[in-house]
Amino acid sequence: MSLVPDAIWAASPTTTRGQPTPLSSDPKGERIAYAAGKSIFLRSIDDPAVSKQYTQHTAQTTVARFAPSGFYVASGDASGTVRVWDCVGEGATKGEYHIIAGRINDLAWDGDSQRIIAVGDGKERFGHCITADSGNSVGEISGHSSQINTVSIRQQRPLRAATGSDDTSLVFYHGAPFKFNTSLRGQHNRFVFGTAFSPDGSVFASVGADKRIWLYDGKTGEAKGQIGEGVHTGSIFGISWAKDSKRFVTASADQTVRIWDPEAGKAIQTWRMGDEGVPSIPDQQVGVVWPTGRSDGLIVSVDLEGNLNYLVDGNPKPTRVVRGHQKNITAAALSGSTFVTGSYDGRILAWDTNTGIAEKVDGESHSNYVAGLVPSDSKSEAGVLSVGWDDTLRSISVQNKIFTGAANELKFQPKGVAAASDVVLVPSSDAIIVYKDGNKVSSLSVKYSPTSIAAHGSNVAVGGDDKLVHIYTLSGTELKDTGIELRRATAPISALAFSASGDKIAAGANNGKIYAFNTSGDWKIITDRWSAHTARITALAWDADAKLVASGSLDTNVMVWSVEDPGKRIKAMNAHKDGVTGVAWEPSGKVLSAGGDSSIKAWKLTG
Repeated sequence: MSLVPDAIWAASPTTTRGQPTPLSSDPKGERIAYAAGKSIFLRSIDDPAVSKQYTQHTAQTTVARFAPSGFYVASGDASGTVRVWDCVGEGATKGEYHIIAGRINDLAWDGDSQRIIAVGDGKERFGHCITADSGNSVGEISGHSSQINTVSIRQQRPLRAATGSDDTSLVFYHGAPFKFNTSLRGQHNRFVFGTAFSPDGSVFASVGADKRIWLYDGKTGEAKGQIGEGVHTGSIFGISWAKDSKRFVTASADQTVRIWDPEAGKAIQTWRMGDEGVPSIPDQQVGVVWPTGRSDGLIVSVDLEGNLNYLVDGNPKPTRVVRGHQKNITAAALSGSTFVTGSYDGRILAWDTNTGIAEKVDGESHSNYVAGLVPSDSKSEAGVLSVGWDDTLRSISVQNKIFTGAANELKFQPKGVAAASDVVLVPSSDAIIVYKDGNKVSSLSVKYSPTSIAAHGSNVAVGGDDKLVHIYTLSGTELKDTGIELRRATAPISALAFSASGDKIAAGANNGKIYAFNTSGDWKIITDRWSAHTARITALAWDADAKLVASGSLDTNVMVWSVEDPGKRIKAMNAHKDGVTGVAWEPSGKVLSAGGDSSIKAWKLTG
């Protein structure tokens, strides 16, 4: 048997306030490319649950651009490296080139898919032009005194290029090889964030922090004039042309995306995100792409929260909003067909396991690290309980995708959360606290530091830094120590999971070893042979029949273990860059995993 990737529910684009977030579409208008964490995601526009992940960068990624041929993607990162890779087949890397000693902010392909200009925040230089297949130099990018934020190449001959910088100027180049031609000064008086040639090469436009839009001749670089003065009331971060070269779209911090007619010099369509008249920082629009090759005129913008907004002519609001995590996923729980995930920044999303689409859980969320999620044991409503390092316990209605009731102040940093028999158990550094209906009803002091917790029926298991699993019973709302200690681990316990019927328990340790025990009678060991992980076990989950256990670890791997054949394991290596942080068994028998790359993956068992 083997674990085969069935779906990738991608992370959201990484955004930074006050900085553009580049989006790119392939020539057919089927996929968009963007940077997220240390990965690049290529995501289907029509079916956002289908995506491809490129994981070969070792630093934070910053930009990805499809080649005009549609066969390759060039991507840049914060260390100044550009990688060129195949986006049709297996994602093989074609070239790795170190361009500048600093962050790559943008890059552009020429019309032949042969040359790339990459620009950013370097030390000796702010950009360079290379051939895509060998990295040979084909020109100098000069004329700026500050970091370059944006670059565009005319797709026709004679080749031309334009760059925009923090020094408020644009530089126009003749090529190839690309050489400095003119410096365009005076049009912008603040940072230049975006520049783009029209598809027919007749004009190019620039936008920036001064809210201005300028148009220039595509062959000579001569400034033709400014349009739309005073319309955008915030920095303009993105610009993208329609394939007919008669319109372009801009994205701004004023929460709007606008289509412009450059001939008439005015905006012909406006979308405003968020509530009218209410300033909202998360709704600032920091990037936009008008995918060519489509007949429906769809535009995709990205806001500061990383949400992808689908905008269609004639609809005043987005027809679809595609959400995901921007930061490492730190906790996950499955409730029915909803996979609830929480991340480092406190964001909690509810994913429909049938469609792979996420909805944000509304209401007041955690303000930082989500430390634990667990399905509630309450019969009244299908819910999930969450704890965070803002020292609160919250409850979520899965059906309504909303936080219910007030947040419970814990007054300590939670080490996890478990639910059983209508009560909630939260371990602190020296006690296990019991809550019912949002109120603290009892607590039990312990002599070790709890590291993980799990509960089923009246059984409660608590893992400790003393390398033991301590077993308690729940009598009403009181915890009683049974005196039973499961001793096998040689490192602190880091994860615990009961089977669905509660007759088995699995325990994972900091050194990557996993142990399984029966819960009846004498709590006998089932196996201690599950030891292929090389780092801390972060998550464990039993399948419905309690014959298989899925495990996730900081070593980036997901594994499935068999109770009937303990020597056998099924593995998915490098499942999540920066570690696996959650696993669950979907009712159909697929394994869901969440990780440090902010994405969720579904795995099929085959063979």
